[in-house]
Amino acid sequence: MNRNISILLVVLAVVGVAVWWQFGAPQPVEDAGNAAQKADLIRLAAPQPNATVTSPLTLTGEARGYWYFEASFPVFLVDWDGRIIAQGIATAKSEWMTENFVPFEAKLEFVVDPQVYSNRGALILQKDNPSGLPEHDDALEIPVVIK
Repeated sequence: MNRNISILLVVLAVVGVAVWWQFGAPQPVEDAGNAAQKADLIRLAAPQPNATVTSPLTLTGEARGYWYFEASFPVFLVDWDGRIIAQGIATAKSEWMTENFVPFEAKLEFVVDPQVYSNRGALILQKDNPSGLPEHDDALEIPVVIK
């Protein structure tokens, strides 16, 4: 009986090592901001989450027509502390008066403070809300590394 238990323990140990070897330790998931939650409303093609961005920065992607007002919406680059270091306007590249996805482009220029605490920041693509009503506010936030 002891021998059967010993064999069983060795087999379980070998299987455990084989499973660990095959799948390895779980990898940490990088922060992608709220891109997954907003994918049916707005999609940023470039830059990707956690990308290193430099000035001038070109943003491209697509957003539903109702994300725009008069064919545009505001975009911001904020630093680690949430301070705006660049802002601009994303403009529709085709007819925006639709519920379908419409391609957009925006350009941001910025200067990096050499004394900054962290080079982490975020791109914020804000749904245009001419009504000013908070129930119509929405934004895509993507983490980036500012260089």
